Amino acid sequence: MADESHAAAGGLFDSLKTLSGSLVSLVQTRLELLSTDIAEERLHLTRLLVLGLLALFCFGVGVVLLAMLIVVIFWDTHRLAALGGLTGFFLAAGAGLVAFALHKARTRPRLFEASLAELSKDRQHLNAEP
Repeated sequence: MADESHAAAGGLFDSLKTLSGSLVSLVQTRLELLSTDIAEERLHLTRLLVLGLLALFCFGVGVVLLAMLIVVIFWDTHRLAALGGLTGFFLAAGAGLVAFALHKARTRPRLFEASLAELSKDRQHLNAEP
């Protein structure tokens, strides 16, 4: 009888040890996935920022040169109309771009979407009845 209770206690402790090992492994996997998501998001934002700044610089120089060309072309006849038209165009384009950027900021995908989906799957599997 003592041998049976000792075997049962050993089996229970072994089961608990296995369960805790599985839980630690599960948490480690999820943290690694979360770390990967953070690294990917940081890299994506860095690339986007660098490309955006380069594009902004190139377009800025091009726009200034184009505006100067248009004003020089109309210098003798309608320089004030050319300056006013270009000013209105650039202000309207800037307002449109700000509205577009705000729209994009509001509709971006959720951060850590893959990690949250995996955690949801884990919760469903743990709550599922065998």
